[in-house]
Parts: sequence; structure tokens; C-alpha cells
Amino acid sequence: MQSPFKDLPREISVLVAASFFVAVGFGIVLPAIPVFARSFGVNNAAIGLIVSMFAITRFASGLISGKLVDLYGERAVYTSGVLMVAVFVFLAGLSTNYHQLLFFRAAGGLGSSMFSVAAGSVIMRSVDDQHRGRAQSVYNGAFLVGGVSGPAIGGLLSLISLRAPFFAYSILLLGSATVAHVYLKSEKIGKREKNVETGQHTTLREALAMKPYRIALVLVFIVNWVIFGLRASILPIFVIEDLKSTTAVVGFGLALSAIFQGALLMRGGRLSDLKGRRIASLIGSSVSLLGVLALTFAIHPWMYLFAMSIIGIGGAYLSTTPSSIVGDIIRGRGGQVIAIFQMAGDAGMIVGPLVIGALADAYSYRTAFAVSAAVFAFGTLLTTQIPETRQSYLPNKGEEPQVINLRPLD
Repeated sequence: MQSPFKDLPREISVLVAASFFVAVGFGIVLPAIPVFARSFGVNNAAIGLIVSMFAITRFASGLISGKLVDLYGERAVYTSGVLMVAVFVFLAGLSTNYHQLLFFRAAGGLGSSMFSVAAGSVIMRSVDDQHRGRAQSVYNGAFLVGGVSGPAIGGLLSLISLRAPFFAYSILLLGSATVAHVYLKSEKIGKREKNVETGQHTTLREALAMKPYRIALVLVFIVNWVIFGLRASILPIFVIEDLKSTTAVVGFGLALSAIFQGALLMRGGRLSDLKGRRIASLIGSSVSLLGVLALTFAIHPWMYLFAMSIIGIGGAYLSTTPSSIVGDIIRGRGGQVIAIFQMAGDAGMIVGPLVIGALADAYSYRTAFAVSAAVFAFGTLLTTQIPETRQSYLPNKGEEPQVINLRPLD
């Protein structure tokens, strides 16, 4: 069996190892957060604010993180960001009231933004365009496996103490920071950039002038709104209240989606590298749209399980493509370009649950799903407009290229 790291630079395997610790830890602490917050006697809105503030802080600090990457390099920013989250997660576990927990979770969002932007920069800059989709698949797969295995561990730790998952996450983050600091080294990664004003990097203005970058921003916003927004907001309640099922069925559906996505991630990445970003995006968005439509018309738990499986299949082909497009167009260090891309995804995770929840309250769950399907249909239409961005596959001499300002990595 061929190694998923074959032909990929060493930086990718190091980043995957470091990020796996982060993913497992995040999965461990995720189910503990609402229960721990409830122990302080707060209502559901206050619990929701704990989740939202983390995403809001990530969003608000995105450009700061991008600037830090441009100035000090990926290795320093990744390590510092992970250590920052480790400290604030540990302090969150020591919280004695709700307001302390809220503050420490919000503060952790800054560190999360830093290491996320740095990790994205490593993948986008260290891999050539013939392997970028596969590199994204390997990285996403590590997060997927870690995220699936983490909650089971967190559930067991919560039986010991509601604070234990926070401490376990903090220890895993220290492991991630250590791996990154010791092993994440190369000619491009980990150094302070001395020539950020010499033009040897992609500016935000240059990136926004490119059609594929603008499309990638919209796509990542829509994907995070519809797929992650649904999962994080009304989907569990829909299964329990409308389909008259159980929390176990909710979990089975989420697990099926993750299994199908994980099984096909590498195939989706290879298709993106071999056949192009447009075809991978079109397949992924079309299949995911069918899954959201199936969810809209679901009247039985088995239909929910079927819909979640379809969404997982589509996610395998769609999840890596927007970031691969950004990696294709970047030259040199472009921390702020990557930061805006991350912020677009964070915005989707903030706006999606709010809009979907409001629609469900004002009308019905199915109305919320139908509107989400319409939004996703717009995203599917956008994928047909993606110009080819892989340098190796740009038009032959004499043909008019479809992308402006594309240059090789320095």
C-alpha cells in the first residue's frame, strides 16, 4: 500500500503529526465544554456564547496572525499559537465561574488563529501544485481521525472530572508545540522574512484581484456555513424532535459522514491534483448539495443517515479544493492572504448557525435546510467558474491563460 506521504516534503509529515495532537485534544474537550459551563448554572444562550466567542476571536485576529507569519515565519507562529492555546485551556480548566471560562476560551481563539494560519502557510508554500490537493487531504485526514477519536476519550475523562479533559488537551497541545518547534525546519519554513517589502510575497490586493481567490473565499464561507453550521446548530435537535429519534442516531449520522469523508479524502485530493480544482469542486459541491436536499426531505432516521453519508462523500472532494486554489496562486510568504481565507471560513461558522437557527425558530427545520440547499446551489454554480490555477497545467504557449498574476513559489 502506497504511503500517503509519498512524494510529499518532510514538512507535511511533521505538520500532520503536530496537528494530530491538536485534533485529538480538541475532540476531547469539545463535549466537555457545554457540560462544564452548565455546572456554573448558566442557560443555553450562555453556553452557546462560549462556543461563538472562540470563533469570533479567531475571526477578529486573523489578519494579525497573517502579519506575524509574514514577519516571523511559520515555525515560530505555529509553536507560539499552540502554546498560547495550551495555557488558556489549562486556565479554563481551573475556572471557578462562568465569566472566567468565557474569557479563557475567547483568549484561546487568538492562539488558534495563529497556528491555523501558520499551518495553512506551511502546506500552501512547501508543496508544489501537483501534490497540493493530496497534502491537504492528508492534513484534513489527521484532523478528522483526531476529531472522531477525541470525544470518546473526553467522555471517559469527564467521568473522572469535568476539568480533566481541559488538562488532557493542554498536555497534548504541549506535545504538538514540541514536535513543531523541533522538527518543522527548512529553507523556507521557520525563518524571519527579511524582504517582505521587496515584492517576493503575495499581497492581499494582488490576491483579491484574482478570480480564483475570490471564488475560494466564497466557497469556504458556504461550506463552513452549510456543512459545519448545520452540524453545530439544529441538526441534533431536528433528529430528536422532528424525526423522533435518539442522540445515538445523531452520533451514528455524524460518524457515518466522517467515515465516508475520511475514506475518500485521498481520492479527492488526487483527483484535484490530476484533473484540476474545478472538477474536484464540482463533484464535491454537487454531491454535498444532494445530501443537503436529502436532509431537507428526510422523514425517517434512515433517511437522515443516508443524507449524512452523502454529505460526507461530497465533503471528501470539496474540503481540500478551496485551500489548494489559494496555495496555487500564492508566491513567497502570503500570511495575510491565508488569514483572509481562514477568516472567510470562520465567518461561515459564525453566520451559519445564527441564520439557520433563526430560520428554524421562525419557520421550520426544513425551511432552514431548504435555504441552506439554495446557498449551496449557488456555491455549486460558482465551481463551474473556477479557472485552472495549477502552474503545471496552465494553457500551452500561444493560448490565453485564465489566471492573472500567477508566478512560481520563490
